[in-house]
Amino acid sequence: MSETKFSKILVTGAAGFIGFHLSKRLLEEGRHVVGLDIVNDYYDPTIKEARLEILKPYQQFKFVKIDLSDRPAMEELFKQEAFDGVVNLAAQAGVRYSLINPQSYVDSNLVGFVNILEGCRHNNVKHLVFASSSSVYGSNTKMPFSVHDNVDHPVSLYAASKKSNELMAHAYSHLFGLSCTGLRFFTVYGPWGRPDMALFLFTKAILEGKPIDVFNYGKMQRDFTYIDDIVEGVVRVLDQPARPNPEWDGDNPDPGSSYAPYKIYNIGNNQPVELLHFIKVIEDTLGKKAEMNLLPLQPGDVPATYANIDDLVRDTGFKPATTLEEGIPRFIKWYREYFGA
Repeated sequence: MSETKFSKILVTGAAGFIGFHLSKRLLEEGRHVVGLDIVNDYYDPTIKEARLEILKPYQQFKFVKIDLSDRPAMEELFKQEAFDGVVNLAAQAGVRYSLINPQSYVDSNLVGFVNILEGCRHNNVKHLVFASSSSVYGSNTKMPFSVHDNVDHPVSLYAASKKSNELMAHAYSHLFGLSCTGLRFFTVYGPWGRPDMALFLFTKAILEGKPIDVFNYGKMQRDFTYIDDIVEGVVRVLDQPARPNPEWDGDNPDPGSSYAPYKIYNIGNNQPVELLHFIKVIEDTLGKKAEMNLLPLQPGDVPATYANIDDLVRDTGFKPATTLEEGIPRFIKWYREYFGA
């Protein structure tokens, strides 16, 4: 596949965990980045502000504080800036929170996403890359999860909103020839990670001598993927706009590609790890044992995730390879430095 180096990119969710790391990487490559974020209080905004402080000194970086669901503001932004590429990482995140505050998922993940699609459609954007999630696999049990499998049985509203994004993007790809690539991320972790994610919560609790909640009695399996591997995958995909699949067949429709310029990739470590092993690596790194509350599986959670990444490897030549034994110590080093712990 031919490569296009996009020079002016909109990264939504730039104050978020993945958005921050991606923006930094693109800026280090000398590209222009407009970072959009509303900096809401879903988790402590202090860490979002600290991430932005690292990005602001870059000359080619511009920060805009806009809500994705604000249609006039989004229309104006796209008109003014003339992006050639867009990476949409802004979303109301989290499976469990979608049980408490469903409306926030509709505003950000559905209304906001239509505004992104419309901005791309009317302003000649060459490629839209958007974050989907491994949670779209829902009740599927065939492992590893493949982009060529049907994903019509989500088990949370968050997952349903991400599946909706894939469908909406496909419609725009079909109607307007907009090149769209959806990325299903598998349990991302690393420095500057989200405070509501397991690695952050476990590290904090263990250091403070508090018990940790371990769901599905520790039997949960996750395809933990290190942040640098996620970013490498996103950059490689961004520079290869989705193209139609000439072999796509309506009699036997492949969910992972299309007759339109539309593609779906998994980005995962291709190696599921049991939660108890994940905790053991944290304990070994901290030199301290965890006190565990073993609890049943929570509503909306799936027992296991495992990414088939054959398409990603074939099309981009990249395979995530950072092990937990490498990645967790990097997170904990950052955590200790950031919090003085």
